[in-house]
Amino acid sequence: MPDKDLSKLSLEELKILQSNVKKAIDSFEDRRRKEAIAVVEAKAREMGFSVSDLYGTSKKDKLPLPPKYRHPEDPSRTWSGRGRKPHWINEATANGQSLDEFLIA
Repeated sequence: MPDKDLSKLSLEELKILQSNVKKAIDSFEDRRRKEAIAVVEAKAREMGFSVSDLYGTSKKDKLPLPPKYRHPEDPSRTWSGRGRKPHWINEATANGQSLDEFLIA
């Protein structure tokens, strides 16, 4: 790989280069991860198993988290505090309410 004189690049060019390098590294790591997963899955199949059989990692095995927050006017609307915030939480906090006001005691 030829050396490039980075001192001659502008700040904008350096930032673009940095972004491109990050994307290339992420893409490389993603490809390697997928290759590793494929090898592990193939070996597990060869031995009569699935990866989830070996590690017990299946989405259906995970239990939902208990609710941590409840809508004050509609108790059926709850949120565990994980993942994307529900619309009613976003609306309330945008109007100045504290998230603590919705905590389930």
